[in-house]
Amino acid sequence: MSKSDIWKDAAAIEAAIDTMTERLRERLERRGIERPLMIGIHTGGVWVAERLHARLGLAEPLGHLDISFYRDDFSRVGMHPQVRPSYLPVGVDDRHLILVDDVLQSGRTIRAAHNVLFDYGRPASVTLAVLLERDGRELPIAADVAGFEAGFGADEQIKLSGPEPLLMLRARRGVNPIR
Repeated sequence: MSKSDIWKDAAAIEAAIDTMTERLRERLERRGIERPLMIGIHTGGVWVAERLHARLGLAEPLGHLDISFYRDDFSRVGMHPQVRPSYLPVGVDDRHLILVDDVLQSGRTIRAAHNVLFDYGRPASVTLAVLLERDGRELPIAADVAGFEAGFGADEQIKLSGPEPLLMLRARRGVNPIR
């Protein structure tokens, strides 16, 4: 990818994560939630969750979730998907969860993550936080907290890359600032 394909640089991403942190803090306070369990979805959601978890200073260890076998497109991925173990430091029954992913596109990853979580137990609530929420949803799923919101064509893709996270895409379209 060329330099012109960088949509958001590391500084913009860190600023969006700061905004997400404040919105999550306000949401937790407003709802009276004191000890939420934060869970990042492999792979992209984990690094976003690590940053949010540290900024919020949450008491519970950070969890991470692998959804590979729960995806509805599992058979399309191939014979050898990259599977990582999930780690939930405590049970999810009656817990308030913050589920974190990098990009909310079709909604299928979040649907699969919900299926995994409910196999572990019945949470009291699930708050969805994503770095980027884009249009083109295939399922009725929306983020509670998002760092960026953007409208892209069906043929355009977002990719996080680099040693410092950068949001890359093929062509820039209608973009709304942090909401």
